[in-house]
Amino acid sequence: MEFQIPEFVWPDFSEEKYKNAPDIKLGKVEKDGVAPDGFYLTTHMPTFYKKDGEWLFPEHNSLNCVAVYKDGKIVIEEIRDLAVGEEVVLSTKGDLESGILIYREGFPKSLYSAEGKAVETSFSEDYDKLFEFMQHERDSEDGYIVWVLGPSVVFDYDTRHALNKLAENGYIDCLLGGNAMCTHDLEGGFLQTALGQNIYTQENVPMGHYNHLDLLNEVRMAGSIKNFIAAGNVKDGIIKTLSDMDIPFVLSGSIRDDGPLPEVIGDTERALSETKKELDKATLIICIATMLHSLSVANMASSYRIRKDGKVTPVYMYSIDVTENVVHKVGATREHMAFVPMVTNVQDFVVNCEKALVTPADKVFQDEMKIPENEYVEIKNNEETERGDI
Repeated sequence: MEFQIPEFVWPDFSEEKYKNAPDIKLGKVEKDGVAPDGFYLTTHMPTFYKKDGEWLFPEHNSLNCVAVYKDGKIVIEEIRDLAVGEEVVLSTKGDLESGILIYREGFPKSLYSAEGKAVETSFSEDYDKLFEFMQHERDSEDGYIVWVLGPSVVFDYDTRHALNKLAENGYIDCLLGGNAMCTHDLEGGFLQTALGQNIYTQENVPMGHYNHLDLLNEVRMAGSIKNFIAAGNVKDGIIKTLSDMDIPFVLSGSIRDDGPLPEVIGDTERALSETKKELDKATLIICIATMLHSLSVANMASSYRIRKDGKVTPVYMYSIDVTENVVHKVGATREHMAFVPMVTNVQDFVVNCEKALVTPADKVFQDEMKIPENEYVEIKNNEETERGDI
């Protein structure tokens, strides 16, 4: 059976309660970056706004933003981006009496994740669905898979290798992270260490605590990450792969970044804006081992996406962390809609994705045993026939 993403079912606006609802009230912005009194604060739930008797549906939504009426449409904006003269939707309740319909019922109940998943939970079904979904989005015309990585993901050789293979095979369309993740990934490709620890043997090297600072100096001397990579300094790593493939990555700065790398955006507002540009394209978001960036992405990313064919589908968000507290915080922020928590070792998760999507175990066996393709296909067909007879 072909993989199917749940589609949004629109409200029946012929019902009296919708026909009798008033239009939204609007207030004008009098100062840039300041919302008028009584502004409506948006949620992650799909929301309609009634204007001139018509129910309008914004292209994206986001948490704790404002709804702006412009050019006959509703646009969701950050308060800081408001400009003088813009018209903002007013309401303190967000109900039909205000001309606002928060429509949780548009997607099936199965889309909302159950709370209480723990490290003891089996995630086999979650993995299987994720693999199908990743393949679907990789092959879709407008699929866009965004990865959000913490630094621990790039400390391990197998994980680094798996990330590269996933990117090379079309499973990474954008990477979001911070200075530490990028610095230690480049350190691994430059000096074969991450925070001074050998990525192959996991042993601390002499004076290794200098390594990431030496790396930062070298990149800053080169002027950019791309220049440093182009000079042949980096052997491998996800940043090198993305740079070589011209796949975008956005690096958001923190208050105490070493260096930082030239591409790290220290201006918070600009970092949020650049991150939001990528998230607005997202159809699938995979957050791994970073509470800070996961929570910010959970706030900003839309819960749905209007596809090129006009269908409205959910933007799935996976949160992978070895700590239960992290994934549950992220889930609460997303109101558990199209959210999948996985409490597991993050290195194992990445390697499992690569093995399932790029290098299946039976294919590795075929290569290692040097079985010709025609004989391998015959063996597989025989195995499937035998399983069908049981």
